[in-house]
Amino acid sequence: MSEQMPAIAIIGAQWGDEGKGKATDLLGSSVDYVVKFNGGNNAGHTVVIGDQKYALHLLPSGILTPGCTPVIGNGVVVDLNVLFQEIEGLEARGVDTGKLVVSASAHVIADYNRTVDKVTERFLGSRRLGTTGRGIGPTYADKMNRIGIRVQDIFDEKILRQKIEGALDLKGQVLTKIYNRRAPSVDETLEELLQYADRLRPMVADTGLLLNQALDRGETVLLEAGQATLLDVDHGTYPFVTSSSATAGGACTGSGIPPMRMDQVIGIVKAYTTRVGEGPFPTELFDDNGAHLASVGAEFGTTTGRQRRCGWYDAVIARYAARVNGVTDFVLTKLDVLTGLETIPVCVAYDVGGVRHDEMPVNQTDFHHAQPIFEELPGWTEDISGARTMDDLPANAQAYVRRVEELSGARISAVGVGPDREATVVVHPLI
Repeated sequence: MSEQMPAIAIIGAQWGDEGKGKATDLLGSSVDYVVKFNGGNNAGHTVVIGDQKYALHLLPSGILTPGCTPVIGNGVVVDLNVLFQEIEGLEARGVDTGKLVVSASAHVIADYNRTVDKVTERFLGSRRLGTTGRGIGPTYADKMNRIGIRVQDIFDEKILRQKIEGALDLKGQVLTKIYNRRAPSVDETLEELLQYADRLRPMVADTGLLLNQALDRGETVLLEAGQATLLDVDHGTYPFVTSSSATAGGACTGSGIPPMRMDQVIGIVKAYTTRVGEGPFPTELFDDNGAHLASVGAEFGTTTGRQRRCGWYDAVIARYAARVNGVTDFVLTKLDVLTGLETIPVCVAYDVGGVRHDEMPVNQTDFHHAQPIFEELPGWTEDISGARTMDDLPANAQAYVRRVEELSGARISAVGVGPDREATVVVHPLI
């Protein structure tokens, strides 16, 4: 087959937890490779297959699709202990993980990164960022400071020891003298990482080469973001962001696939908005409606178990995400959670000190003070979980989807109406 297939990116269009696994499922059987290109085990996907529920943290969701090759790209930071725990957990449930490929250039989370993450977050007190304490941020900082450890280093003990010594020269001092915490010794860290070398070796490859060759052969590559656009280190609500690039641009740098080979960007957006951790959130609800969304939507983190903050749909954010990522299709998830509400407000713009903003304010202070300008849409009471076409939806639910589409800057190609794989209204096929 000579025709070159495109790479497709799936991007969270809010603050994460939008249900990216749902879109991956929709594409599942048509996809040859699923690539995780950013983040680490600081975010999770929950995938429901029949009566089985799988919580994935580090592994790409394609691991659950037979015939699909799951890839951990160079833009990911890998906690090797978590990686093998997850593999063992899936193998125990009969899932074949033998096709997993890990980039030789992905960075590895060392024990001292986890320690630094926990103590610095505690030290920040009220200025804390709400990290998960899993060492993700410090590992990316090491990467940028060029003192990081990569997967390929695990296979050269001499190099690995030198790198650990270099990192601990400074970190050991910081941990003991500033935070009064015992730093791990070079030997402890070395031993912890080396124990995985033999199991890891057969999985490791030049994933950039592998993926470009797959595209040349006409195979389909799906790039799956961890976190989401507003948590992106460049384009998110900085500093309340993750430490990696969770946007379509990050899909290229985190995988080694060039931009020209990506012709579809699927943005996942929830029918309302949630956020975990600290930071501004204009449509956040502190009333019974917020509690209702949290309980009906089961808004608790896959990885942390933290309750998510809930608010109404924010079209300003959706438009921003559409622009930053070049979104070609939106998948609107969890529409069923809104069933039973009399009216459903949608944020169409912000009021900042009496000035209307139709686009994201340029500075964080204005965003922090933004008051949502709402448009009220009529609700519906009918159970929509069995809907499979737009015509199956009640008139008010159809009107809600259409209005959100008009406001959001890209077409809505699918609508989630329940947690199951099949509970989806397909408006336009994604492949």
